[in-house]
Amino acid sequence: MRKLVESTFMTLDGVISEPQVWGVPYWDEEHARYAHDLVRSADALLLGRATYESFAQAWPSRGGELADRINGLPKHVASRTLTEADWNATVLGTDVAAEVARLKERPGLDILKYGTGELDRTLLEHDLLDELHLWLFPVVVGRGERLLDGLDTTHLTLLGTTTFASGIVVLRYGRSEARGGA
Repeated sequence: MRKLVESTFMTLDGVISEPQVWGVPYWDEEHARYAHDLVRSADALLLGRATYESFAQAWPSRGGELADRINGLPKHVASRTLTEADWNATVLGTDVAAEVARLKERPGLDILKYGTGELDRTLLEHDLLDELHLWLFPVVVGRGERLLDGLDTTHLTLLGTTTFASGIVVLRYGRSEARGGA
């Protein structure tokens, strides 16, 4: 079965909104290499509507190996408002958990998910998220949308860490079987 892997940028105070504002000073060669490795390990993307819309505006005009890979991957979009999508994307049906479970059963590489929000609650509630890569940036912004706000207690197991010279630490978590699942 394929793994569903989420990659999320976060500040020290738990803010996930507007990483294009606070994250840019830390984006360097190490950051790019890790991001490229995640994309290379996947053959599909899972996105919520807001992430899909922002990515669909930004990525098609970009060039380079990472952009080519992201633009070429099939995208699966969870949305209650979109009925169709372009940019090599399909909109998932109303039972997102069942559709994601079916995607995971297909042969292939990992499914990579970007963006954090309501879709994560569904994925965690249905035990569908296999790995969570939290990119912890050495910055405090004081306000903004927080990571997984409103989610019930969820126990995870630390699978590993990667530290960059810039101060970013990627914390890689997985399901915690001993504590009742992710």
